[in-house]
Amino acid sequence: MTATVFSIANQKGGSGKTTLAMNLAAGLSGRGRTLVVDADPQGSAVQWSGMAPERRPFPVPVIALGDNLASEIQRFRRDYDFIVVDCPPSLETERTNKAMLASDRVLVPVLPSPVDLWASMRLARAIEQIRPIRPGLEACLVVNQLEPRSALSRAMQEALAEFEIPALASPIRRRAVYRNVAIEGRSVFCLGRQGDAAKAEIAAIIEEITGP
Repeated sequence: MTATVFSIANQKGGSGKTTLAMNLAAGLSGRGRTLVVDADPQGSAVQWSGMAPERRPFPVPVIALGDNLASEIQRFRRDYDFIVVDCPPSLETERTNKAMLASDRVLVPVLPSPVDLWASMRLARAIEQIRPIRPGLEACLVVNQLEPRSALSRAMQEALAEFEIPALASPIRRRAVYRNVAIEGRSVFCLGRQGDAAKAEIAAIIEEITGP
């Protein structure tokens, strides 16, 4: 059995790619051997894991890969059950395309506004261009930083309905704990009761993308 590979991609910076990648990987580690591949030249995932104290390292290994991304991911498939790839915030680099070509599913975090959703249109077109080469590649939107006391606006709901990529039913709400764990090199799964709501959000996403 080889690993299931998830690429976290959006050409727009600030969408929460690394936050989703790191917490998703931590949650997946409860289901099997998990690896994070940092394909972003900025190295945000590596920096995140590097903030963890030695006595409590980040729960999954995080490695940086660049030019040989696709072939290296294929090599690691034999050793892991899940691989999460944090892609660069740009479509001007070949790394995102290489990651998607080596993936089973692409998760696209988007902020809860039509403007941010429209900014992701180029990525949707890139995914469609890759599908003939990578048959079976699935993609879905993940609404990120939704205000805790607000639902999606009517305009956002209409934009989601017209978008080429379906949205997961489970959003990620705007919570301070997501920012705090990044500073501490941890995930929400390392927190006590204060992280329960965030853990439930990530767990719900995992259920949607992997099944029970």
